Amino acid sequence: MVNIIQPLTRKLYRLSKLQIVRTIALTSLRILVLILIVVAILPVALLPIGTAVPKSILVLFAVADVALVVALFRLSLTVPVILTTFAGFVAIALLAIFASQVCASTPSILDVNGNPIPHSIAVLEKAKLGGSEQWITLRGKDIKRPVLLFLSGGPGGSELVWTRKYLAKLEEHFIVVNWDQPGAAKSYDAVPIQLLTTERYISDAHELVEMMRSRFHQDKIYVMGESWGSILGIKLVQRYPELFHAYVGSGQMVNTTEDDVMGYQFALKLASKRSDTKTLKALQNNGSPPYVGDGMFTKYLAYITVLNSYMYAHAAGEGIESNRLLDILFGIEYGLVDKVNWFRGLIDVWTVFYPKLADLDFTTQATKLEVPVYFVVGRWDVNAMTSLVERYYKVLQAPHKEVIWFEKSGHDPIYEEPNKFVDVMVNRVLAQTHLVP
Repeated sequence: MVNIIQPLTRKLYRLSKLQIVRTIALTSLRILVLILIVVAILPVALLPIGTAVPKSILVLFAVADVALVVALFRLSLTVPVILTTFAGFVAIALLAIFASQVCASTPSILDVNGNPIPHSIAVLEKAKLGGSEQWITLRGKDIKRPVLLFLSGGPGGSELVWTRKYLAKLEEHFIVVNWDQPGAAKSYDAVPIQLLTTERYISDAHELVEMMRSRFHQDKIYVMGESWGSILGIKLVQRYPELFHAYVGSGQMVNTTEDDVMGYQFALKLASKRSDTKTLKALQNNGSPPYVGDGMFTKYLAYITVLNSYMYAHAAGEGIESNRLLDILFGIEYGLVDKVNWFRGLIDVWTVFYPKLADLDFTTQATKLEVPVYFVVGRWDVNAMTSLVERYYKVLQAPHKEVIWFEKSGHDPIYEEPNKFVDVMVNRVLAQTHLVP
């Protein structure tokens, strides 16, 4: 009897063990399939919350994905079934990504009844600059208004959504031209990043200015630079003063290397004051900027994060609570690829191009500008040190110059106190340059 039971017990044990293994394997396969499905349908799921893809197309994509899910779980999980359905999910995902790029747009400017305002302009389009296709938005309630070229921060940054959302009132007085520079978001692949130079940026910007002057029949335009854009803006008006009514700089950069060293020292003192030994040690291990090579972006981010926390704690403008990163994710000017490239551009262009600005010093290199100059300065800005802006202001020769303090702002007064900024643009810049707002 024992001789019969023991082999039977062992056989049952082996069968039980095999069933457990099969159950685990099948469960793992189902989990893997589920993960793959979630990843594959993510592009379709993102379309309604941050793209301009029409609802009819959204419905088609959603119905196709649901049909594949139903088919997958009603059929046996065989390799051919899994591969076929997954290929279907991938195809739909690629179509969704393509649709998000093709359908990207900027919203029309509407009247109180929801109709486009006559003689307004609101377009997102390509511009051929320096032989490469780059993207711009043009927004204004009246095409006869003066043109304002906005130069985004970065380098590698894009602010198409932010200017449209926070500075919409500017559109009542200007045609606001916002340019995704090479390496930034929609223009990420316009020029190989390794080939970017200050001269290339100046040349492309000049070409864009000439394009806008011709298109809107204006002899001169306005230019505004934000952070990195303020470097490009100064260089642009310095070389081509005859093309501009005035220059406006926000988060004005003056001397990148000195500014970085001052910011690093400020972060060290702040971390020490806060008894933040972990941050203090990390900053000390990184050493003082300028940084280059591997880990450069992370090292800059380490102390800039401390500076941002200081500015956030002290600035109190009405726009300080805004989450501008979420604005990027929800901005319909960007397709799904553009949204990824928005972040890639900041990191990749910064790493390659920023070291090329190490010798910048406007107090010796741009002491005379032949256009009116307005510096919009956040009182709490420790990213672009205000003391350097004041030093530059003292040596700068210009037909007219002003420093305008924004008491509730840090590095981004145009977004932190947008209403005040619009007032400055209309009642100072426009008024003082003899153009009727």
